Amino acid sequence: MPLEQDQILRFLKSVHPYDALPEDAQRDITPLFRPRRVSAGEVIFAIGDRIAALYLIHEGAVVTRDAQGDPVSHLGMRNSFGERGLQRDGFAAVSAEAETDAVLLELPAPEFFRLMEAHAPMRRFFSRARGVKPKGNDLATSRVETLMASSPATCAPAATVQDAARTMQDKHISSLCVVENGALAGIVTIRDLSGKVLAQGLPVTTPVSDIMTANPITLAPSAIGSDVLHAMMERRIGHIPIVEGGKLVGIVTQTDLTRFQAVSSAELVSEIARADTAQQMAEVTARIPRLLVQLVAGGNRHEVVTRLITDIADTATRRLLALAEQKLGPAPVPYLWLACGSQGRQEQTGVSDQDNCLILDDAVTDDQRTGYFAELAKFVSDGLDVCGYFYCPGDMMATNPRWCQPLSVWKSYFAKWINKPDPEAQMLASVMFDLRPIGGSEALFDDLQTSTLTAAAENSIFVAHMVSNSLKHQPPLGLLRGFATIRSGEHKNQIDLKHNGVVPIVDLGRIYALQGKLTAVNTRARLEEAVAAGVLSENGGQDLLDAYDLIAETRLEHQAALVKASEKPDNFLAPSALSDFERSHLRDAFVVVKSLQSAIGHGRGMLS
Repeated sequence: MPLEQDQILRFLKSVHPYDALPEDAQRDITPLFRPRRVSAGEVIFAIGDRIAALYLIHEGAVVTRDAQGDPVSHLGMRNSFGERGLQRDGFAAVSAEAETDAVLLELPAPEFFRLMEAHAPMRRFFSRARGVKPKGNDLATSRVETLMASSPATCAPAATVQDAARTMQDKHISSLCVVENGALAGIVTIRDLSGKVLAQGLPVTTPVSDIMTANPITLAPSAIGSDVLHAMMERRIGHIPIVEGGKLVGIVTQTDLTRFQAVSSAELVSEIARADTAQQMAEVTARIPRLLVQLVAGGNRHEVVTRLITDIADTATRRLLALAEQKLGPAPVPYLWLACGSQGRQEQTGVSDQDNCLILDDAVTDDQRTGYFAELAKFVSDGLDVCGYFYCPGDMMATNPRWCQPLSVWKSYFAKWINKPDPEAQMLASVMFDLRPIGGSEALFDDLQTSTLTAAAENSIFVAHMVSNSLKHQPPLGLLRGFATIRSGEHKNQIDLKHNGVVPIVDLGRIYALQGKLTAVNTRARLEEAVAAGVLSENGGQDLLDAYDLIAETRLEHQAALVKASEKPDNFLAPSALSDFERSHLRDAFVVVKSLQSAIGHGRGMLS
């Protein structure tokens, strides 16, 4: 049965941002939306297709997927899609497929842009979503700032060629930028030293200014990889300084281009899977920061970035388990190694420690547990530490005898935590509800997860305590639309994007999963399943998902910026580093989280 105009109007009035438009505008735009029925499995558009319209789901479900076929978003009623491609270049960076029979309302692209121009609520809403940029390690379309080496080595024009040669040798580089009075004067390369000094027999005291390439070609950080490639090929050069506002900010070399193309999560996983020692793995995991920069620059969504980074940790763990068994011999009884924390949720970033445990078959003896499995746990945890996944400060690791136990003991742990939810029980349950099998016999976990979720969800006192515990991490909201920054210490005037940004949403996702007996561990998956199960309203769920996306992507972009500046990534961001626009939207995201915390706090399970 076709949709009538009054049905479409009523529906639009229930969807943001159309509900914020004047009533006469709502009536005027209603005829612009064309109903379209699609069948389950029908492709709405594929990657690379020109997007003809903005799509609004009236009923049914749609999934969008990336180039690897992995789900990017599961969308339901009142969700829109297609706006990112429309606002970027008009072409789809993801595919969209109907998960069920569905009815879509199509707003033609020209009308979408006209409404964006005419109505501020439309502009605010659709500009709120981060644009999907070209994905992956596409060298041709990546910005130069993601390719360049920051803080390039420099010398003065009066420096001798011998000094220049020594600097290049010490730093293992092939060029020096020549700087005078703060401005780039030229560049000298290994080829200059061999072709102009050695070949012509010039003295080693010759000043660099005599042999350098003066006023070399430069590019801005906003240039793209194809600009670098074309300039290098046309001029037969291998080094291009990067200048912004007259200041030297970086350099791109042929080696940088090669390295950029070589870094991919699949390649790192492959190398780790073939490694024979933890040290060999560490040489691979040392490239994770560069991968982080590349993935963020490629426009990948935060849950894709963290999933790919976590896959590397999973592979390292499984490889270490295999190496441990090679050293110690086959395990005497079945076991299961599980990750918790960010690895368990598949949400690792550039800053991660290790949180893990072992579940052993009940046939295990005390001697086997304190002997073989204690040695296996130490081998793997020590290896992970070598790889940069540092020991958990709270000792939530399989090397702790408390977390290396038979299945029956684990069941007693959860039963005790649920029946007597004291503060320690709440903390431990919060960690352990994020368990995810990594290597070994997964059958040891199936019954434990199912029975624990059921028992926990049915114990209202335990749920109430978990809700209360989840509200301990608050978004950093200050007065007068400002941020509540850290007041003293190393991170003064900054906000913690982990503990006050991402963690409150992680805690909410865990509560929704508990209330709905949902088995998902990943935070975004928990939120999506909570909406689908009716645990979380569609409007509240979409707002929280949008807020989560913005906060998590801001965190990753901050870490990537630190890596590009040759600094160690962290979670502390100074709001002053953001534009007014960015600060406004970040604060709006924190407000959404606070509102959902308030809602769950005043609803089921709140403790005074």
